[in-house]
Amino acid sequence: MTRRLTVAERLAASDKNLLLADIADQSSWSQFLVEQAVLAYGWSCGEFSANDMRDVLPELGHGFLGAAINALRQGGVIEHTGQYVPSTSPATHGHPVAVWRLSVKGLVIAEQRRNARKEKAA
Repeated sequence: MTRRLTVAERLAASDKNLLLADIADQSSWSQFLVEQAVLAYGWSCGEFSANDMRDVLPELGHGFLGAAINALRQGGVIEHTGQYVPSTSPATHGHPVAVWRLSVKGLVIAEQRRNARKEKAA
């Protein structure tokens, strides 16, 4: 026999579902924002880690940083340098984070975007 939910439980479940829908709507934008920041930072600074990205991203982007870096790595846009640095995020207790750089593919993408932006401005 299934127990019926109380009014409070139904409202809480409804609020939870709305929150999950909001997160799902924002996740693709947040991941896009993080990916663009990685391309821009990699183009201008060469090597970078998640520590560097956390300093330039809004709070919302932090949750998607690992996913975006992993997606860019799997897509061949960035590559690992073989180096690690201690994390500056208090939540990670200083565990090592990888140092990355744009791959040849990533450099080409970043240059194409920069040229397209220049042409649009002209």
